[in-house]
Amino acid sequence: MAATKEAAVPKKNKFSLQLDLSKFQKASDEEKKQADVMSESTTFFRDGMRKLMKNPLAVGSIVVLALLLIMMIVVPMIVPYTYSGMIKVNGVRDPGAKNLQPFEYSQMEQQYIDEGGKVFPHIMGTDELSRDYFIRVVYGTRVSFAVGILASLLVLLIGVIYGSIAGYFGGKVDMIMMRIVDIIYSLPDLLIIILLAVVFKETLDFSAYPLLQKLGANMISMFLVFGLLYWVGMARLVRGQILTIKQNEYVLAARATGAKSGRIIRKHILPNCISVIIIATAMQIPSAIFTESYLSFIGLGVALPMPSLGSLASAARSGMQSYPLKLVFPAVIIVLIVLAFNLLGDGLRDAFDPKLRK
Repeated sequence: MAATKEAAVPKKNKFSLQLDLSKFQKASDEEKKQADVMSESTTFFRDGMRKLMKNPLAVGSIVVLALLLIMMIVVPMIVPYTYSGMIKVNGVRDPGAKNLQPFEYSQMEQQYIDEGGKVFPHIMGTDELSRDYFIRVVYGTRVSFAVGILASLLVLLIGVIYGSIAGYFGGKVDMIMMRIVDIIYSLPDLLIIILLAVVFKETLDFSAYPLLQKLGANMISMFLVFGLLYWVGMARLVRGQILTIKQNEYVLAARATGAKSGRIIRKHILPNCISVIIIATAMQIPSAIFTESYLSFIGLGVALPMPSLGSLASAARSGMQSYPLKLVFPAVIIVLIVLAFNLLGDGLRDAFDPKLRK
């Protein structure tokens, strides 16, 4: 039996409004397969992370920060020294273990090694008080990381709440709240840190709180200044985003259904400006770390003997000609942390900012 012929294309009536099928060409099998292929379903965050992983500088920054985090966690478990303890040999304090070079041993330590004992090497040498410098740099890195992360979270919390309220309600509320922001912008942060540190030292007693006593009045005042002053940039950024987003139709629809203002901000507005919030927070971390290092460098950081990268760099100034490595080590760590967070912030901006995405 002969193969059935394809159905003939019906002829278009002159007075019909239907399309003339004879003017169309049938798609080939290859074209049909291409039409069947669809892009993989993804989310905004997953798509942004995929773009971020294609940025070599951002990936390198993540690796550097991960190595620093591993160092801060693992090294205190391995190295037998403490950040405030003097070098001891067989339980006896070693007065000759001052200002040792990296991987150098004192006379007492060398004698103990010759007798069959084991001494953990001083990877970065020792300081003028016979304390291992490597463990002090590790603890100083911990302090800088903690200050950067906690200060940025504090700025994020206050800035997002304040900016959301000002941007959503607008009008007189926005005007009054933004004038408060303008006043806060004019306050000198360094002067307020000094004043708060002096007041806390004279009026508050942190002996009942060991953690606060270790940080000292200077560091607590710095956290308070971050919470009081440094959130204004985040608040302005969030306010500007919300002023644009709240005019969209889905926000008007949520209002029409009777949704409360708090729910509209949480469920409809903030998720649509989360990329800007993430980028601003990532850029705030290196700023907070640099501020802490600077304040510690001039003597307004953590209380002694707790080390900070800034205080270590400040202490190394006196012996810069004789022992330059004591200044190089904390300076290199500060540069690595700040540079890595800045490059990561740039990568997050390129990956998550809709205006910069291709």
